[in-house]
Amino acid sequence: MSSDTRLASKKKIPTLAQREARLGWLLVTPAVIIVLVLVVFPVVWNIMLSFQRVLVRDLQTVNFLSLDLSLGNYKRVVGVRDFWETLRTTLAYAFFGTILSIAMGMWAALVVKKAFIGRSAVRGLMLFPYIAPVIAVTFLWRIMLNPQFGIVNEWLDAAGVERIDFLGRRSFELGIFGWTLTLPVALTSVIIFEGWRYFPFAFLFLLARLQAMPAELEEAAMVDGATISQRFRYVTMPQMRGVLSVLFLLRFIWTFNKFDDVYLLTGGSAGTEVITVKIVDWLRGRSDIGSAAALSIILAVVLLVLLAIYFKWFYEEEGDGA
Repeated sequence: MSSDTRLASKKKIPTLAQREARLGWLLVTPAVIIVLVLVVFPVVWNIMLSFQRVLVRDLQTVNFLSLDLSLGNYKRVVGVRDFWETLRTTLAYAFFGTILSIAMGMWAALVVKKAFIGRSAVRGLMLFPYIAPVIAVTFLWRIMLNPQFGIVNEWLDAAGVERIDFLGRRSFELGIFGWTLTLPVALTSVIIFEGWRYFPFAFLFLLARLQAMPAELEEAAMVDGATISQRFRYVTMPQMRGVLSVLFLLRFIWTFNKFDDVYLLTGGSAGTEVITVKIVDWLRGRSDIGSAAALSIILAVVLLVLLAIYFKWFYEEEGDGA
């Protein structure tokens, strides 16, 4: 036997598991590279920018790898007098917009759950708000809510109610039984738009779960004499808990990070300025890249804290239920 043959025989031949592991890493590598380039690198870059004083005019001379870091940007954005008001507005917008979209989605799913003539057409039409271009639907709502010629104000005028600038008026005082309530007009209008535009997403999830429920459960409740409200509360809702939790989580995250709807409807005026609009204001209005990056990091941290609270509550509830 020659020396080359003996050398080849001494080489360790990889096992099938090792070859499969190498193939797995080879297949995963492109996805890992894409995630690193498109997700991880921008996040790290944004964190670095948030600790540096960077203005638009300094872009050609600034050293982004400098270790001269400070908390000045964070102090600047948090120190602005309307920061906490903006945070409260964002939380209210995300929470109530999420609840409204899920409630409307549940109502729509219950309406088309049972067969009737034209049900397929109705289901298709219910998807319109979600699939329509956002620029088109926001323009439509601006026309509808216009204080001079909008159809909503025409109805109010015909009913003897004064015209309301729904997207430009910050608040409206309403007297009920001697009590004076201050209603946030523009913010409420934006939240209603949010619920209307995104209820089809919840509708699809909830309808799929409703149709997967065993019909025997509701039939047994009907035999026992349960009313419609009792069947909904004690039969339907327990079956929907899992999908409702997932829906709330997804819609809250997306609404909390929403920018285009608010910006196109009101531009952030009249008490509708959410954090995402504030970030754009720091970036474009004040040309302050570092402060905009710091505010975006604060946005992410607040969202992570809220999600941690949600998951803790959800898993504790699941454990208690088990």
